[in-house]
Amino acid sequence: MLLGLTVAAALPLAGCTASPPTPKAQPTAAPGAMRLVAFDSCEQLLTGLRKAAVEAVGPWGFGGDVVAADGGVLRGGARTAIDSAAEKAAPVPGPAFSGTNNHEADADEPDIVKTDGRRIVTVQNGVLRVVDAATRKQTGKLDLEVRGETNLLLSGDHALVLVDRGYSGYVDYKVAPVVADPEVLLIDLSGTPTVVSRYRGEGALVDARQTGTVARVVLKTTPKIALPDPGNASEQKRLDANRAAVRKAKVDAWLPGWSVTTNGTTTSGKIGCDRVSRPASFSGTSMVTVLTFDLAAAALSNGDPVSVAADADTIYGTGSSLYLAADQRWQYNIWPGRVARPVAQETEIYRLALSGTNRPTFAASGTVPGFLVNQYALSEWDGHLRVATTSGDPARGESASIAPSSSAVRVLTEQGEDLKQTGVVSGLGKGERIYSVRFIGPRGYVVTFKQTDPLYTVDLSDPAKPTVTGELKITGYSAHLQSAGDGRLIGIGQEASAEGRTQGTQISLFDVSDPANPRRLAQHHVEGGQSEAEWDPHALLYWPATQLLVVPMMQFDLRTNSRPKDSALALRVTDAALTEVGAIAQPLVDGAAPTVRRTLVVGDALWTLSDYGLQASDLSTMQRMSWLPN
Repeated sequence: MLLGLTVAAALPLAGCTASPPTPKAQPTAAPGAMRLVAFDSCEQLLTGLRKAAVEAVGPWGFGGDVVAADGGVLRGGARTAIDSAAEKAAPVPGPAFSGTNNHEADADEPDIVKTDGRRIVTVQNGVLRVVDAATRKQTGKLDLEVRGETNLLLSGDHALVLVDRGYSGYVDYKVAPVVADPEVLLIDLSGTPTVVSRYRGEGALVDARQTGTVARVVLKTTPKIALPDPGNASEQKRLDANRAAVRKAKVDAWLPGWSVTTNGTTTSGKIGCDRVSRPASFSGTSMVTVLTFDLAAAALSNGDPVSVAADADTIYGTGSSLYLAADQRWQYNIWPGRVARPVAQETEIYRLALSGTNRPTFAASGTVPGFLVNQYALSEWDGHLRVATTSGDPARGESASIAPSSSAVRVLTEQGEDLKQTGVVSGLGKGERIYSVRFIGPRGYVVTFKQTDPLYTVDLSDPAKPTVTGELKITGYSAHLQSAGDGRLIGIGQEASAEGRTQGTQISLFDVSDPANPRRLAQHHVEGGQSEAEWDPHALLYWPATQLLVVPMMQFDLRTNSRPKDSALALRVTDAALTEVGAIAQPLVDGAAPTVRRTLVVGDALWTLSDYGLQASDLSTMQRMSWLPN
């Protein structure tokens, strides 16, 4: 059975039966037991998926983003924005260097640049480049012959390149399905960069995590069902035709396919029915697959896949766990004609246990009310999982069917195969939603926002009795919280007026040493500023050795409507102050400085990466030392 799960009796397919005809969203739901169950046969799998998908399909197709052949999004559903511990790989001898700004230290995250202290590896626009950090010269370049968003992981002389081609879906007229075909490439860096193996899957890349030499890659697929073209038919006739097409679909329409090419030889197949499990309720329109690759191996395998008939879109990983979080907003009745059902605002969470190069095994699962802002809303610590969620709707009033929003932090404990709530503190930010979360040891920090920004400090030292110990209200909000040593926290976000109108990037230094009295010690405001670090923490560099904070910055002048100024803003973070060191700009391209995407430290050099090249600057003076255009 999938994921090593032994089940005495199969749970009913709760998501596959019709519910009362009037949909009504419930503001909260009590956390409950929720387990994964393996399908007993391909016949049972097909029956369950068909039934669920018939209820999920509407006159215009399945929920979620559906893409036409020209790349345009036809219609869309709700979707959220998007970490025994394995032994770490031995560090490569060389100067001190910064790594990716990860959520957890033992779970590396894919990014567009990696370094091991000797070399810098980048992957942008389908091209991989290798730079020798000591000589500051490019030593390798490889056109990967791919299109789409690319990221990479690094281990020894191997890089694992992840390619996400974007959307996948099926439109509601006579066209072929839109093929996404995510790819995973194993690259040999020992000499001239070469592609060793090329794995091609289906669907879209969700995320990946790496511990030691082992990477877990998560893909998400939709069923391959070409829906008919009923012309100018009524919505009811469209709905009837789509349901008929789903009822005729074979099991292969749901099972993801794969192929691996190594040394000119290609093997291919489909994920077996015995590798698929289900929760009690599912849409039949989505499947999540976890692949395991060892970067130390000579070639890629088929990934030893395991799949869940779920809609997970947030991944959180540690060295010993991989969590899949499934936002249940797919259940909202956004399509005319879809089976109506009461909708509890909740998120399903599955924990998969990791061990060496073995495929993940199911450990436990549960549900929590509300929705996650991102992976930082999850944190595993001292045998517990802390989860921060927002329930309700910040735009609605008391008379609405969905209650006004508020947020909570819950502590879940693994009891058998269940993640059960053992503690909760609720009522945070009433009428607001969570913008950022950070858990550090026994404490949690939560930022909610609508017009002002309360920063809440939460004591989690007693998992059964989490408590809010302090609150700080300031204008604006922090979209990401970065630890800056004992008792200090850095916030990256936007300043705002008293009415909540954003006014440009705001960088805050908080003193959280006294949980009952959080204070803001310093603020740096860039009027008209916007930083990629606000939505992607990988763009942020904090180098504790010199207390250097580097934030990529675009600054807009709305009065002149001129081109934005692009640079990397460098600040010195002291115990009580933020001091500007300088703004690092790359050489002009077509009259403007390129937008800085990433910064990293190798030895005495501060490197900045844009889509146009790499620049090395002196870490002390910020003066340019070399420029390597793409």
